Amino acid sequence: MSRSKPAPLEPDTKVGGYRIVRKLASGGFGVVYLALTQDGQRVAIKEYLPASLVERPAGEMIPVADPEKLSLYRLGLKSFFEEGRSLAQISHPSVVGVLNFFRENETVYMVMNYLEGASLQEFIIIARDLKRKKIFRESTIRSLYDEILQGLRVVHQHKMLHLDIKPANIFVTDDDKPILIDFGAAREVIGQEDRRFRPMYTPGFAAPEMYKRDASFGPWTDIYAVGSCIYASMTGYPPYEATQRLEKDRLPMQLSKLRGIYSDNLIEIVEWCMALDPLARPQSVFNLQKELGAEHPRRYTQLSLSEKLRMQFDELVTDTKARVDKARQVTGLAGQFGGRDKP
Repeated sequence: MSRSKPAPLEPDTKVGGYRIVRKLASGGFGVVYLALTQDGQRVAIKEYLPASLVERPAGEMIPVADPEKLSLYRLGLKSFFEEGRSLAQISHPSVVGVLNFFRENETVYMVMNYLEGASLQEFIIIARDLKRKKIFRESTIRSLYDEILQGLRVVHQHKMLHLDIKPANIFVTDDDKPILIDFGAAREVIGQEDRRFRPMYTPGFAAPEMYKRDASFGPWTDIYAVGSCIYASMTGYPPYEATQRLEKDRLPMQLSKLRGIYSDNLIEIVEWCMALDPLARPQSVFNLQKELGAEHPRRYTQLSLSEKLRMQFDELVTDTKARVDKARQVTGLAGQFGGRDKP
């Protein structure tokens, strides 16, 4: 029998001087609430509440960890607390603002600015459903990710990594400001410590080294995810998972479909960011910023007839294989955006 998820805090519960209004969102490692300060200001509060490690009945406030998982719970708790401490030192419009963080009820709470708007993932799905040739204009993509990279550069300067960059974690406010949210440090610490809790990554956006135990992470790890987000902003779909790419890399073929639609330079930037070899990627956000914002003539190379024919043949082979695989499966996994990118 599957275990039930720990219950969120109930409305009107008070923690750290804040009053919970309602749950906004929940994931495998925490719950986000809308809350009010003592003077009535709205804030978002994220509670560390890993569903795989703790239980909490409705109406209770203190999560209870299984004895054999207590040390792992505390390890993630420490990482979550340190993440709050680090983010509180960062003041940048493209990074979620942490106003306060505190321990209470044997867990940790992170108080953040309350944001109004929608995730980039929602915008991508809406744009994709319009079935236009371009999901977003190239100028929009370059401007959007320039702002994100400015914030990410500051994060890296504070010796932090995001480790969970994806369209769902890029929030676009009502006044069109993109903001990085939901850092993944606690998830990564727990995942590295115990194999039972891996993988914890969003397929298509996690760099290949994140699937390897004791691998070295760095700015290049976040940069892979940025490249994946740009790809999704161009195609409307996430790219293939890194583990699949290691078996057969279809990224070059997928990117070739975008030739003539987006500039050669933007396509090359995505390929550079998403190199399977970490050393082949930009090693710093600054290097990527320089190329993304470079002022040079943009070439748009069209596919040749032979390339189009080869691509159609490869699509036919891939579609046939996919149908065979689907027939063999009892259930299939949908992509993050409710579908898969066709190679």
